[in-house]
Amino acid sequence: MPTAASNDRVPTQEAENPIVDQRTILVVSDDAEFARQISARWQAERIVPAFTIRGGDLHPVPAADAFDLALVGPLLPRDHRAALRTLDLCARPTIVVSDDVQALQGLRREFPRLLAIRRHETWADTVVLLALESLRRADALKRAERAEQISALLKCHATLGQYMIEMRHTLNNALTSVLGNAELLLLEPGTFSAGVRSQIDTIRNMALRMHEILQRFSSLEKEMTFAEKQAAKERNSQSRATAVGS
Repeated sequence: MPTAASNDRVPTQEAENPIVDQRTILVVSDDAEFARQISARWQAERIVPAFTIRGGDLHPVPAADAFDLALVGPLLPRDHRAALRTLDLCARPTIVVSDDVQALQGLRREFPRLLAIRRHETWADTVVLLALESLRRADALKRAERAEQISALLKCHATLGQYMIEMRHTLNNALTSVLGNAELLLLEPGTFSAGVRSQIDTIRNMALRMHEILQRFSSLEKEMTFAEKQAAKERNSQSRATAVGS
């Protein structure tokens, strides 16, 4: 077991079921026994994280993405506030264990994001339970943020798609005019030179391609309408099933 002041990373994992996405717990303490007790207690859990053990000076400063949660135990007085400020900047869940109730109250005021608990007989159980819950909450927040990002992107795409569908009629009318005039010009073979006729023919062909694209928008509009109706039917069916079950 490394000392509390070491910078070694201690990989641990479930004996029979290796963890693919293993969590990392940063243990910050000047008391080697604190880290040992945390590690020993966590062995009783189904999933055991990797532990990085650091002393209270925290030099060099740990990267925010180098750990998922920090556990802070006994520190030297000179390192106490500095270590907590450093961890606060990392914006990771941090649990502080202390014997001083007044100090805990002060910590809550100074560092609102910290979870502070008093050291008692079963403090290690409390720390592990709080840590697991904090990690679950962090995961939930990440999933919620990701869902919000995806939802915002989908809304943007939907708005753009709706705008394109609404503009389809206007574009189609303009293309019909361009295509019709190009066809009329091509009906007069002796009026234009070969080069000009080639350019007119290109205009007609491009107009036809754009017309085909607009026709696809019509199909997309029908598909979107059908999907909306199907979704509405499913919601109604689920609502009726819920009403019957209740």
